[in-house]
Amino acid sequence: MPTLEQTAQLAIDLLKQYKVSDYEISLDSSSGVSTAVRLGKVETLQYHLDKNFEINVYMGHKKGHASSVDLSKDSLNKTIESACLIAKYTQEDPFNGLAPKDLMAFDVPNLDLYHAWDLDAQHSIDLAKACEEIALEQNEIDNSEGAEVSSFQGKGLYANSNGLIATQSSTRHSLNCALIAKRDDDMQTAYEYTTALNANDLESPRQVGMKAALLAQQKLGARSLTSQKCPVIFTSRLSGGLFAQLLGALGGSRQYKKSTFLLGSIDQIVIPESLSLFEQPLVKKTLGAKAFDLDGVLKREQYFVQDGRVCSYVLGQYSANQLGLKTTANAGGTSNVNVNANFDGGLDEMIKSMGKGLVVTELMGQGVNATTGDYSRGALGFWVENGEIQYPVSGLTIAGNLKDMLLGIVHVGTDVDQRSNLKVGSVLVNQMTIAGEGHE
Repeated sequence: MPTLEQTAQLAIDLLKQYKVSDYEISLDSSSGVSTAVRLGKVETLQYHLDKNFEINVYMGHKKGHASSVDLSKDSLNKTIESACLIAKYTQEDPFNGLAPKDLMAFDVPNLDLYHAWDLDAQHSIDLAKACEEIALEQNEIDNSEGAEVSSFQGKGLYANSNGLIATQSSTRHSLNCALIAKRDDDMQTAYEYTTALNANDLESPRQVGMKAALLAQQKLGARSLTSQKCPVIFTSRLSGGLFAQLLGALGGSRQYKKSTFLLGSIDQIVIPESLSLFEQPLVKKTLGAKAFDLDGVLKREQYFVQDGRVCSYVLGQYSANQLGLKTTANAGGTSNVNVNANFDGGLDEMIKSMGKGLVVTELMGQGVNATTGDYSRGALGFWVENGEIQYPVSGLTIAGNLKDMLLGIVHVGTDVDQRSNLKVGSVLVNQMTIAGEGHE
């Protein structure tokens, strides 16, 4: 079986017979196992083995793209030929082209992202069963939607006509459990998971099962609320979504297409001055870390928002060319973005400081308009009075505008969810509109 490097070299040799001014090659190889168990029985046991070849060819400013999952010589040649044919008949785009050679990842740092797990089928079944079993033993846990164990390992290669061949290997392992709690006619679902680069860093099946059961139990007896305006806390499991919307609004393609609520926002205050968004892609052994982007550009530490003020858009080479700016090495997205805490404490302390309002633990629907910033989503959570949770609530819609919501952030807590690529604690927003369907 040829290595990715050997396959890349074969593709580079084949390219010599075609008249291209530049090229980019991406190769991926991944393997894994995933096991799903429900009510003590194995529902699925899957082994994955995937390979993928993608090529961009440039003829001046014309670009052709093609891909294949067959890495044989004949297939590589046909894929290259297809890309060249597409480039030949495609319109010129002055913004096409490779990133500058001096920005390329010729020296890739080792980020310690690869920790293989020798997980056989029986062990994966045992782990999933143990997780579900402990959860089903808990009070009022009536049914299960299953527990799942998965292990993934992969290697990616990027090469281009600047002579760059860069590779990065990584792993990701996870265990999750979904349950149904029941009290009289009230049924509630809950989901909990653990994920890590190294299987030794996963939470135990018992921890995951117990947490899932507790989440489901806590939701029983949910009431509705009367429609009103009040402060809202997004737990750390959800709060990253607010900042993901912010980063999306600062994305280069949204900026040059003029389809963002933060159009032309460099130097503007978009969040409180006590907060910053800082990308740290090169932190070793961290979920979300990455050495280079999809353009082969070496990643670097940088602020997108510093002390509340936008200091950079989120750019790959193409969007940078469109805007007349320099790439920020974010083709394919951001990697390990941190939002600093401005509040000493986590969710419990934040609930005390809020006094009265809504804690949101789950969101539903996709009601976010990236162009206008209008935000409206279904929500579940808890009603708080006198700094204490009173009862669970459901059947709510929370609404606002992202511009106001982001500027209205009062606190960001220290209870960071390390499972996410965007690392941030619970977030208190000063006011949102709650549409309920009943009486308190």
